[in-house]
Amino acid sequence: MMKSLLILSGKGGTGKTTTAAAFIGFSKAKAFADCDVDAPNLHLLENFQQEPEVKEYFGSDKAQIDISKCIGCGKCHTNCRFNAIYSVETGYQVNPLLCEGCGVCELVCPTGAAKLYKDVSGHLMMYKEKDKVFSSAELKMGRGNSGKLVSQVKQELVDNVDKNTEVAIIDGSPGIGCPVIASISGVDFVLVVTEPTVSGMSDMKRIVDTARIFKAKVAICVNKYSISEDITEEIEKYCEQENIDYVGKVPFDKAVSEAINEGIPISEVDCAARTELKKVYENTMKSLLNN
Repeated sequence: MMKSLLILSGKGGTGKTTTAAAFIGFSKAKAFADCDVDAPNLHLLENFQQEPEVKEYFGSDKAQIDISKCIGCGKCHTNCRFNAIYSVETGYQVNPLLCEGCGVCELVCPTGAAKLYKDVSGHLMMYKEKDKVFSSAELKMGRGNSGKLVSQVKQELVDNVDKNTEVAIIDGSPGIGCPVIASISGVDFVLVVTEPTVSGMSDMKRIVDTARIFKAKVAICVNKYSISEDITEEIEKYCEQENIDYVGKVPFDKAVSEAINEGIPISEVDCAARTELKKVYENTMKSLLNN
């Protein structure tokens, strides 16, 4: 049965996607996904020759007003609590970025001009190459369906992966919001990539608490540990006290940013960060497969 490894960070900029791309390279993964639907970027480090299959994702309803039926009575405008309806020369129209799809305008419209329609909230992308699959998606600006879209990204991966695949690697979102909660749900193992800063450590603890609610096994690694060895030591002590797997630390290395700028995963670069990250990968996989 396929196991899923989710890589998270409590805040942006810790090296979560860099770590995910490196793990994909180290493992020669056949199944992986990018669940950071607000700002997906894992595809920039994965060299697929073919364009992805793209599907529209209908995540919610939005109101639309048929201007040919609108008599300009203004009832929709008056009753809209979200200020999504505005006047034009010929009647009223809806701003989809403000519309919450509550349906009040449809209810009060005397001519049936205002109607709710399924809204394209984002796009699902499925990359396929031989026996390798990569599921991703991008949420449209202003849409609030990130958690649902993340769940669909994971489902698309499961639906398309070879049943003999041993491990799927998932790049999650930063923070602990809806997309992170949807990412954690149902996974086998969560690797938290943190950095040795006060905010990094605080956000790491929030991720651990969230993962525990979903009863997911958690491990922690410290990226750029050399910027503060004192805080790195605090993180190690925290892991020991909380009985959390501490799978290693990676030094700050300028070669990493240079590789990222070139669109090259760290797994393909000969540098100190790559050497230590490989150890983190081996320790993580050992914990995952023994979980």
